[in-house]
Amino acid sequence: MKPARALPFSVLALAAAFAAPALGAGEVGWLNWDQGTPEAAITGRPILVDVYTDWCGWCRRIDRDVYAREDVSDYLSRHFVTVRLNAESLDTARYADRTWTERGLAQRFRVRSYPTTLFLRPGGEHLVSVPGYVPADRFLLMLRYVGEDHIGRGVRWSDFEQSAAGAPPR
Repeated sequence: MKPARALPFSVLALAAAFAAPALGAGEVGWLNWDQGTPEAAITGRPILVDVYTDWCGWCRRIDRDVYAREDVSDYLSRHFVTVRLNAESLDTARYADRTWTERGLAQRFRVRSYPTTLFLRPGGEHLVSVPGYVPADRFLLMLRYVGEDHIGRGVRWSDFEQSAAGAPPR
């Protein structure tokens, strides 16, 4: 490629980067499944999947009371790729070399209640499912457990929870 032609592509890439909306305090940068899974593979960050339904009151509450907290959204943006999955949607998503509906994908992960938080390794391997609403302070502790790879090192949750009491998040 000639250098004269490279300049317009560089300008376009730079303009696209600045055109992306900046997230404010307490905002999570949710991606859909097909956006999030490749990003996790590239960045090496684990995936947090918020499995929800439109009618779920506890889903709205976790949005308002947990995800909207600045310390939670900040930790998520630094340590995770965040994905939203509507458990009733017929939109398609790719997983394990197969096309699923979002509903089918939720069933594949055995989601039975809403909200459910799924944690996946960067390559998409399932780590753990957490059903139900979790209060913000405990949710942040869960994020640290997975985001700092205590779970991957085989640290038991009860041991981590006990040792983390009073320790500020990194």
